Amino acid sequence: MSVIRVEDADGVTHELEPVEGWRLMEILRDYGMGMEGTCGGAVACASCHIVLDPEWVDKVSPPRDDEIDKLDELPFLHQTSRLSCQIIWSDALDGLKLTLVKEPT
Repeated sequence: MSVIRVEDADGVTHELEPVEGWRLMEILRDYGMGMEGTCGGAVACASCHIVLDPEWVDKVSPPRDDEIDKLDELPFLHQTSRLSCQIIWSDALDGLKLTLVKEPT
């Protein structure tokens, strides 16, 4: 059984069981992690912004140009920011660690 380790906006870590072939955005949304996924994965809204743990950046497929462009539109960005709608779950990502983004106030 695979697992995703998700730190929520309050700093609480959750272990989620993902579904093979699903987008991370869908998994996070269906577990009630506060993920909107407004555009459904069309790279049009960036409401699924996450921060990958640095050790996982090179293990996840690299972002395409349209994802990079959408991330560049955000008012704040982290070195390892990604759109979770653009990462498809596979068991090769077992143990993936990420943080849900909390906008600065």
